[in-house]
Amino acid sequence: MKNKSDKPQGLLLVVSGPSGAGKGTICSLLRKELPELSYSVSVTTREPREGEVDGRDYFFKTVAQVKDMIFRGELLEYAQVYGNYYGTPKPYVMNLLNEGKDVLLEIDIQGALQIKKVFPDGVFIFVVPPSLEELRARIYKRGTDAKEVIEKRLKAATSELSYASEYDYIIVNDVAEKATKRVLTLLEAERYRAGRTYFLVDKMLQKQENK
Repeated sequence: MKNKSDKPQGLLLVVSGPSGAGKGTICSLLRKELPELSYSVSVTTREPREGEVDGRDYFFKTVAQVKDMIFRGELLEYAQVYGNYYGTPKPYVMNLLNEGKDVLLEIDIQGALQIKKVFPDGVFIFVVPPSLEELRARIYKRGTDAKEVIEKRLKAATSELSYASEYDYIIVNDVAEKATKRVLTLLEAERYRAGRTYFLVDKMLQKQENK
């Protein structure tokens, strides 16, 4: 963490929530509203799909490379999913933050809580649906999964809601555009926290001392 007299770091915005809550839609709208917002690129050991570009879609690594990154503490978080590793590269994110750039990270709950332990200065947002009935309707509306899979997702989502208290903010996604405006409002407030803007006061005091 920087000292008080330095220019503050950018904001690390971590967004997560249960499947069907609409966090992906909100993140897409945020990127449209804030084109300067940096988007964190994850590390993965899976093979690139057609059209994917290394460094843009993912940082494609071997299992050995990712294990080495884990050993060296170079991942803010990581998980193994269906035999492949996925993670958030710490140097990549920290370089952006130290340049004063805000970074958006859309991630699952497990990963978000890992990051909060090592980087508590982040802004952690949990997106929830207006009701479980609405969540069920949204998941069914997708029409991409079998009924059994949908029911498993709903059960998991209900369990995931219990983690909401671990976050800094809870955003109810009733209408995506309105929910996005709420996120923009709290981001503006976060930029004026004393811990992030004390350097302004510090400069005033230093200027007075030098007179």
